[in-house]
Amino acid sequence: MPTFSAHDGTKLAYHLFGDGPPVVCLPGGPTDSAYLGGLSAHRQLIRLDLRGTGRSATPQDIASCRCDRLVDDVEALRKHLGLDQMDLLAHCAGANLAALYVSRHPEKVSKLALITPSVRAVDLTITGDLRLETARLRRDEPWFPEAFAALEAIVAGKATADNWQAVAPFSYGRWDEAAQAHEAAGNERMNPEIVAAFGAEGAFDPDTTRAALARFTPPVLVLAGEADLGAPPRTMAEFTDLFPNAELVVQPGAGHYPWLDDADRFAATTTAFLYSAGVTVCETSA
Repeated sequence: MPTFSAHDGTKLAYHLFGDGPPVVCLPGGPTDSAYLGGLSAHRQLIRLDLRGTGRSATPQDIASCRCDRLVDDVEALRKHLGLDQMDLLAHCAGANLAALYVSRHPEKVSKLALITPSVRAVDLTITGDLRLETARLRRDEPWFPEAFAALEAIVAGKATADNWQAVAPFSYGRWDEAAQAHEAAGNERMNPEIVAAFGAEGAFDPDTTRAALARFTPPVLVLAGEADLGAPPRTMAEFTDLFPNAELVVQPGAGHYPWLDDADRFAATTTAFLYSAGVTVCETSA
């Protein structure tokens, strides 16, 4: 597995999938964004293991895992790869890191694809009512009554560990064996210490980030899942509006992992964007 050294000497690893022009990928979790639903058949995916996750070393100073400090690791990877500019793709929490990287190094990013992005870096509000409204799209599913009751408890501020476990099906367009296996694997990889450090106090400065994104002119794709509670399409539309040259695509029937729910549609949409001169994608609904 290829590695490189960060500015503080921490050994960082990255994964290579497929062939073609490179796309640097920032995962939402340690390995959540591995193959991205066949996208590696069209582009070479270079997925960084963030420090303290995957094959990358855990730094002596856990505070260096804070999101804003990880920007230097992404820049070190770009230099290591010898890329003057890079297409950058990020999923979920990785979108916070991508937003901060673009804010600091806008000239180094040729295109930006945000897949069901987290909104912490730009401080958008996702209300409990919007989450409940989005969840009701799944009311015909056999698991819905238990999961919805748990979601209502979470929204009411009465969350328990069992509640969080019960709402897991809402993250997937299909709560099948593949989705359940993905969820279980993600739980096993979870490192609460690293997660806490990522979003620790001081990690985000939303006003500064919003101002920087408003000046970022390269093409941006925001891809949302129609049924995603974590990144509802209405909020994703607000995120899209922060950029001067962005388009929102809502993948029908998808949850938080659209490449798992419909790999062909996800790959077609994302590949079309990455190969286009601007933001020109097919099968959009926003």
